[in-house]
Amino acid sequence: MKKKAKFAYCEKKNIEIEDFPLIFRGKAVFLHQKITFSTIYIFKEMKKSLLQRERAAYQPKLPKGLQGAVKVKEGEPTQSVGDQEEIKKMFPNTYGMPLIEFVPGEANVDRKMNVGVILSGGQAPGGHNVICGIFDAVKKINPANKLYGFILGPGGLVDHNYMELTADIIDEYRNTGGFDMIGSGRTKLEKVDQFEKGLEIIRELDIQAVVIIGGDDSNTNACVLAEYYAAKNYGVQVIGCPKTIDGDLKNDQIETSFGFDTATKTYAELIGNIERDCNSARKYWHFIKLMGRSASHIALECALQCQPNICIISEEVEKKDMSLNQIVEQIASAVADRATRGDNFGVVLIPEGLIEFIPSIGRLIDELNDLLAEHGADYKDLDKAAQREYILAHLSKENAETFGTLPEGVARQLSLDRDPHGNVQVSLIETEKLLSDMVDAKLAEWKKEGKYVGKFAALHHFFGYEGRCAAPSNFDADYCYALGVSAAQLIANGKTGYMAIVKNTTAGTDDWKAGGVPITMMMNMERRNGEMKPVIRKALVELEGKPFKKFVEKRDEWARETCFVYPGPIQYWGPASVCDRTTRTLALEQEDK
Repeated sequence: MKKKAKFAYCEKKNIEIEDFPLIFRGKAVFLHQKITFSTIYIFKEMKKSLLQRERAAYQPKLPKGLQGAVKVKEGEPTQSVGDQEEIKKMFPNTYGMPLIEFVPGEANVDRKMNVGVILSGGQAPGGHNVICGIFDAVKKINPANKLYGFILGPGGLVDHNYMELTADIIDEYRNTGGFDMIGSGRTKLEKVDQFEKGLEIIRELDIQAVVIIGGDDSNTNACVLAEYYAAKNYGVQVIGCPKTIDGDLKNDQIETSFGFDTATKTYAELIGNIERDCNSARKYWHFIKLMGRSASHIALECALQCQPNICIISEEVEKKDMSLNQIVEQIASAVADRATRGDNFGVVLIPEGLIEFIPSIGRLIDELNDLLAEHGADYKDLDKAAQREYILAHLSKENAETFGTLPEGVARQLSLDRDPHGNVQVSLIETEKLLSDMVDAKLAEWKKEGKYVGKFAALHHFFGYEGRCAAPSNFDADYCYALGVSAAQLIANGKTGYMAIVKNTTAGTDDWKAGGVPITMMMNMERRNGEMKPVIRKALVELEGKPFKKFVEKRDEWARETCFVYPGPIQYWGPASVCDRTTRTLALEQEDK
């Protein structure tokens, strides 16, 4: 027996083992003595941080509708948010289903059902609690039920890479950040051979349903998979859960995607720390790029929490048809104005996807996407100079002119390989450095003209991975656990092609409303990789919404004065007003509902 297997076997059987190498602080340590299960448990506990040990005891709160026996309350039939006829034709078996709400029932469902779970895409705080909620619920429904985790994302289903998630494993990950319980991946489930290959392991493990935890693209794949299995009468249910720290998976039914609360509070702590340092040293302008390729929700939320001098909102840039030079002038004007009062310091927040929202560059990117999708094979083996000439020769006149005026580094990054969904990898574009360099040049020009008398020194930051795996806030711990229980109840009640949802989230958890929304309800047709495809519509910052209007009301004052707020770290114990507070965005959006 291999040592790893021997260790797991002995631990399970609670027997003694001799001369077994324990891994402690990354090193194999041989203990030449008999080791009991209790000793092994102590070593496992030593690997946990003090916070993790304390958080493990936290019991997430559930809505009343999920606390005991559950009954399904069905609403009216639904339709997609756009392209109704086309979406209906593509999803005849999962289109038009009703909204679902779970309310207290009289008798518990007792159903034999094994479930598979997949973490898909980028990490988001709370993913482990979704899995814990599924596990607890399926075991409550029937103790014989099993939960299987597919390793490293959707690819685990296709490659038959899985593990059974037992109570011992689940208990190690309650209320923890990250996706390291089973890992995540970005394999797209969109081909028939993938669906059929996945079905083989589903049949082998007697799995009745698969839960895909992911963002808009991952849940689009879940909808396609649900439709395929339903069309084939395979009897396999597929349920989705709304995950993304970017906050762009939300609508009338999904108030917030999980992870957004924790991630923005983590970023806000870091921004507040920088603001305090900035206000202490009084000699640097900090340009901070924040996660958010397709929408500016993170930047807006962090601005509302921290009150920086400047925050660029991509959706406003697009609406006003602003050029890169106009954005630079806006920032430079604020820098120059503060310099007249001797304040040669400040903080600028920049959404990760800003470049794509500048209309002229957005049009360029759209054409580049189509060009590389069609001719990528011809392009990829050329050297850098030849690649640039190839692009200029194949672009329309307007877009070729825009491409030609971009700094070489940015132009190069716009023409790099796409991500698995065919998008520009905007996280690789150093927008914060680009803007600060252009602001510096603009201020130097103004200084020669006598329009600027200050000193400008810039520092750069990109907050991305720092927020994706943080220990979930109380809100995300509760929200994610409730999503997991909702997913299990959707399965127990025979539903497929649904996304688990929890609403009324600014109220106390007792009054949250859990249920499900048909994924097709959120879909429309969009161009991806040069083709029109059904996808979940992304939620952008609403310029007429209350969060943005609150920001607009204050931003001129923040630009002039030093109005910094220092939120500090996430709090897990103490008054609910501190520990259970939702994001500013959610509070403003829901205050009149």
